[in-house]
Amino acid sequence: MRQPVTRRLQAALATLALAAAAGGIVLTAPEASAAAGSATGYATQNGGTTGGAGGQTVRATTGTAIHAALCGRAAADTPIVIEVEGTINHGNTSKVSGSSCNTADGVIELKQISNLTIVGVGGGAVFDQIGIHIRESSNIIIQNVTVKNVKKSGSPTSNGGDAIGMESGVRNVWVDHTTLEASGGESEGYDGLFDMKADTRYVTLSYSILRNSGRGGLVGSSESDVSNGFVTYHHNLYENIDSRAPLLRGGVGHMFNNHYVRINSSGINSRAGARAKVENNYFEDSKDVLGTFYTDAAGYWQADGNTLDNVTWSSPGEDNNPAGPAMESTTTVSIPYAYSADAAGCVPDVVSRTAGAGKGLKVSDGNCTVQPPTEPTPGPTDPTPGPTDPTPGPTDPTPPGGTNLSIGAGSDGSSKASGTSFGHLRDGDLTTYWSPAGSTGHASIKWDSATAVSSVVIREAAGSAGTIGAWRLRDADAGTVLASGDGAGTISFPRTTLRKITFEIVGSTGSPRIAEFETYAG
Repeated sequence: MRQPVTRRLQAALATLALAAAAGGIVLTAPEASAAAGSATGYATQNGGTTGGAGGQTVRATTGTAIHAALCGRAAADTPIVIEVEGTINHGNTSKVSGSSCNTADGVIELKQISNLTIVGVGGGAVFDQIGIHIRESSNIIIQNVTVKNVKKSGSPTSNGGDAIGMESGVRNVWVDHTTLEASGGESEGYDGLFDMKADTRYVTLSYSILRNSGRGGLVGSSESDVSNGFVTYHHNLYENIDSRAPLLRGGVGHMFNNHYVRINSSGINSRAGARAKVENNYFEDSKDVLGTFYTDAAGYWQADGNTLDNVTWSSPGEDNNPAGPAMESTTTVSIPYAYSADAAGCVPDVVSRTAGAGKGLKVSDGNCTVQPPTEPTPGPTDPTPGPTDPTPGPTDPTPPGGTNLSIGAGSDGSSKASGTSFGHLRDGDLTTYWSPAGSTGHASIKWDSATAVSSVVIREAAGSAGTIGAWRLRDADAGTVLASGDGAGTISFPRTTLRKITFEIVGSTGSPRIAEFETYAG
């Protein structure tokens, strides 16, 4: 039986107090943290990735303290930012129990949780022989940390030998400005640096270093594990990697502006029906950087604007289909999000100045110029309620015919402003509303089964008419844009069957307030 909220809060505070007393954790006010920038690539889809934005910030110096911070939350989805400093290892990483966590010894266990940011601060955060395991979780950001020498055999072992591993229904993860490294291959006890399997989707790896490993990473653990995908890799350095840079089984991958140096056996391995868009990368002193390798289960690729610098190719065979030397495309891949790709010629310089932990979270502007990260624009967090008797007008449109499918459905979204609720989006009450924590954000309506929708009505709350500016409406299942425009009102689009639909506010003149997010079959 679930504990009353008061008792759960008391238990959470007790967990944090014990951890603080034992050392390794410092509580701070819910203020801006060291995390910076906004998610990019496929992590922006499916409702976006905001991590622990809007939650309490906690400082941790041990693995046990990280677990204690997770277990000290009021619920498993309570937003939290954990700032990590120092070396995390087996000696200081133990299991902590609580109603809002599911942790384990000898690994940073992010299981059955959501809305979390882990960011390295101060002198840096190094996870030494300790892997980070993400399972059955969503909306996770990992930024500015080093994970090294994680083993699956020998001693000590952690996380099946993966530096960062994701599995079992994981959604929306952004890993940014990290350094992931090993000291050898499988014979030395190491596995992958960045692995995804068992239905993991909407992931971005950006501005990171992957080096000195037999295996860079995989998407899909076998030829039958093809439900993963929608993964972006950009502005990363792959250095001294034997293979899997990455290995992509099924699904879609987007690789742009990466620098590949000394890929020893094979690089981007698209197989089992996978489709990879490979553009504006710089491949140097490497072999078989793109193709289908070690299988007859073909994958496909679209290759544009890449630079090949001393790249060699093997001969085609029954289980070997290198893309080179011509690097001709075998498919086309449509990318649903906006991005700016640097010219391939400047990629080595840009990546050398931006990729990895401890680089100040610097990024490229898409024109070969390095700059500090762009901070999200904050907005009011405690909006003033408007009148309780709204006057119909442009923000109170006449609904399409039929039943409002949002009534009785579920809802979620990005961080919400104080005093507002996602439930207000679908309660049929124009006097209540949801508001994002800032001037932009997103909200979704979701159903347990596939539902046909052809129109949406966005009703602004009284007193906020005209606040919503530019917006996008997305099929959250497929990550595709159904419509885009400016201002609230009725939105029509081709009839689409889906389980979740997301309204993204990408521009506003203040703090948006949505009273109702109505959906209709048409």
